[in-house]
Amino acid sequence: MINFKLIYKILGALLFLESLFMLICLVIALAYHEDDVFSFIISILVTQMAAYILRYMGHNANNNMSRKDSFLVVTLTWAVYSLFGTLPYMVGGYITDFTNAYFEAMSGFTTTGASIFDDVEHLPHGILFWRTFSQWIGALGIVFFTIAILPSMVGGSVKVFAIETTGPIKTKLHPRLSTSAKSLWVVFIVLTVSCFLIFHFLGMNWFDAINYSMTTIATGGFSPHNDSVAHFHSPAMEYTSTLFCFLSGINFILLFKLFVKRDLTGLLNNSEMKVYCTLTAVFTAFIMVMLMHFNDYGIERALRCALYQVVSFLTTTGLYNDDASKWPHVTWVVLAICMFCGACAGSTSGGFKCVRVTMLFKIMRNEFRQILHPKAVLPLKVGDTNVNMQQRVTLMAFLTAYCALSVFCATVMIVAGVDITNAITITISTLSNVGPTLGTEIGPTMSWNDLPDFAKWICSVLMLMGRLEIFSVLIIFTPLFWKDR
Repeated sequence: MINFKLIYKILGALLFLESLFMLICLVIALAYHEDDVFSFIISILVTQMAAYILRYMGHNANNNMSRKDSFLVVTLTWAVYSLFGTLPYMVGGYITDFTNAYFEAMSGFTTTGASIFDDVEHLPHGILFWRTFSQWIGALGIVFFTIAILPSMVGGSVKVFAIETTGPIKTKLHPRLSTSAKSLWVVFIVLTVSCFLIFHFLGMNWFDAINYSMTTIATGGFSPHNDSVAHFHSPAMEYTSTLFCFLSGINFILLFKLFVKRDLTGLLNNSEMKVYCTLTAVFTAFIMVMLMHFNDYGIERALRCALYQVVSFLTTTGLYNDDASKWPHVTWVVLAICMFCGACAGSTSGGFKCVRVTMLFKIMRNEFRQILHPKAVLPLKVGDTNVNMQQRVTLMAFLTAYCALSVFCATVMIVAGVDITNAITITISTLSNVGPTLGTEIGPTMSWNDLPDFAKWICSVLMLMGRLEIFSVLIIFTPLFWKDR
């Protein structure tokens, strides 16, 4: 039986938080004396009214959260946040179509970074801040959710933490969930502040620095400029952005142990980290050679552009320092592989995750050995963790669901008239929460505004599934979920 009263209660509290987030944007709007002040005032009032209604509907709720409740509340959190996240865009008339507004909001909260705006530079500062701030909020995910809401309602919930954390292998930082969440939050804040200070030192004004630091650490991709980081024509800023994107793609638990406990060994010996670094190095070297050979780039420029785009796509950030649509088509294949793979589990990035890639290759290696030695018992280990048979089955089911969704949605878009390259990369981009796509109709530097409305709704659902790793959303649409037992 679904505990709807508890879900109403939690959603009401979360909407109250969203109104506070909008209040911060209102302060930005007031500071710049622009026309988005009214938009945020109305949005705050409407969001708070909805929050009070939901809190009233959830009064006297039984605080026992079942596993079904946790699946439903996590999915509804992103859906409802995106719904009310459309208000600042629509009230102010910056987006007049609800489909576009919901697409933009969902892209923000899921840290995807796909945008329908053809020209973001004409937007007021408050709206620009809301776009990147929504990505920063979405990247915090369960960390903020656990600290701010659940302890006061249901004493925290490992069920919700397990649903929202990324990757097939869950690593505990501390026996107490709240302590782990706060530790990860500290890492997130420290990275954001450090990135902001360096950007500001390199010449960005404070507004650009905070926006680029939030979207970089969130691995989101929204930018206050049409040409992203390339706007500044600064190699130093591009290398800084690359570094922090790369760091944000590392498991935050490993980063915490590195920064706080000085545990460098754990980072260097981590098998997923080795795959992450190897993919980055190999793909960067390949694209660098292609750019030097076909596009006549110099060594430094080829290295910088190749490294930036590989890290950006691998961490599913989506920022760019060059127009990859003008690169040799073979580099598109490499970047598409980066979209699919993603970075490390336990980071803010999307994608399939390097740990799953590691597990797949080890499963294949074991299969070859099993063919030669049918009676051999072959364990599968990722680092110090033994991967049991259930986790292997779950991995194959996840891969099957990922591929099936990609094929189905890409086929639908092709039938609707979207060209094949765009249809495939749009699907992978949204399901992996990357943001930019590859092709001539909607390239890395173009907006998604030209997509038909039905395709935008498909992409919005794919973004949500990618953020919650597919099964957490799909399970809600099964008849078994809604049975009492």
